[in-house]
Amino acid sequence: MAFVVAGLVTGIVGGLFGIGGAAVLVPLLVYGFGLSQHQAQGTSLFVLLPPIGALAALEYYRAGYVEVRPAMLIAAGFVLGAFLGAAGAVRISPVVLQRGFGLLLVALGLHMVFRR
Repeated sequence: MAFVVAGLVTGIVGGLFGIGGAAVLVPLLVYGFGLSQHQAQGTSLFVLLPPIGALAALEYYRAGYVEVRPAMLIAAGFVLGAFLGAAGAVRISPVVLQRGFGLLLVALGLHMVFRR
């Protein structure tokens, strides 16, 4: 269930800010679920398979860096989450949306750079 919630949250943020899994899902998989960076990236790409990322995800899968079950559960939550995020985004002013997006990226970047 935690992976479905992760997909839902990723979908909401993705739909809200128009960003893909790399900015939200990869850090969530690394910090929240303990996947390695390779596993997180491979799993994130697998989530976006049909049709986005199919060839890249296949390469990660062949190398053993895709966690298939979590990827499928995240994708289930992502579908609804992306819809909810997009529905929210169209109701937020462009300035607030832009600032929120910028703050999200800065926070994620700072956390990844200064993480011990």
